[in-house]
This record gives sequence, C-alpha cells and structure tokens, in this order.
Amino acid sequence: MAADKRGNKTVRDLILSLAVLGVVVAVIYVFIPHDSKADPVKPISYSVELGQARRDAPFEVAGPEGLSARWRATSVTYNSADPHKVVWHVGFVDPEQQYVAVEQSNGDPDAFIGEVTLDAHRDGTRTVTAGGLVWERWAGKRYNALVRKEQGVTTIVLGTGPDGQLTQMAAALRERGGR
Repeated sequence: MAADKRGNKTVRDLILSLAVLGVVVAVIYVFIPHDSKADPVKPISYSVELGQARRDAPFEVAGPEGLSARWRATSVTYNSADPHKVVWHVGFVDPEQQYVAVEQSNGDPDAFIGEVTLDAHRDGTRTVTAGGLVWERWAGKRYNALVRKEQGVTTIVLGTGPDGQLTQMAAALRERGGR
C-alpha cells in the first residue's frame, strides 16, 4: 500500500513541477524581447583592420571594393605575430546567404591552402579570370576556392557559395599597401 501511495505522489509532483516550469517559460517568452523576423547576421566593419594590415603586412593586402550592401562582412582578423606567416582574413555573407572569404598569407603556400580550404584539391587545370587576373580553381568537401600564388603571397577566395559569387569577390579585390 505504501509503494502505491508513493507512486501517485511522484506523478502528482511531476505534473506540478511541469506546470510551474511552463509558467516560467511563458513569462520569459512574453516579457523578453525577441524578433523572429530580424536578420541573424550582424555585419561588422573591417576598415580599421584592413588599414592596419595594408600599413604593416609584407605583401599587398587584398580588400574588396564596389560590392553591393548585400555583401555583409561578418569576420576579420589580421595576425602578424610571425613575420614569416602573416595572415589576413575577411569573411562575408553574400547576397545568396552563403559564406565567402578572402584569405592571404606569406607563409608556405601549400600548407596555407590546405589549412584554410580544409584540404580542398586542385580542380584539374581549370582556371577562372577575375579582375584581370587568372585564378586556379580548387574544390573541396566544405569549400570551393579560387587560388592565386604569387611571389611572397598566396591569395584565396573561398566559400560555400556558387562559383559566380567567388568570381565576383575575386574581381572586386584591390591590393594595396605592403612593405
């Protein structure tokens, strides 16, 4: 008889606990502001970092110019701690809501390409011309990329977007600065 009574008490306590929890959740939902239609992408400005990189880097730093406002920058880094592996990165969400980034480094080209493209591979002999420059086409499981290796710097435009978006970003790049 005691086991039966205890079992009923446990179920009753569980129902009361769920009711209290439901009231707390309802209060939070009603009184905490939320906007389900808001854009989850919070654009950032990268002009300060781009200026710093162009003053400091041992190579001409690529930054996009002339892209529409629908291209929103979401991440930027410049790391010059190792003068033999200076790295510039700026990431975007493109108008199709896909990720596109510009990556540059004066480090070992093969290691840098493998690291930032997550081990993409050269797509045969395919090339793309963008901004008057010839880029190698690379394909990977996560990212596709356009790669340009020059003396002292490797420039990569990579992303989840279609080739047209990568080409548009590559065409918008302007290289300036460098020591």
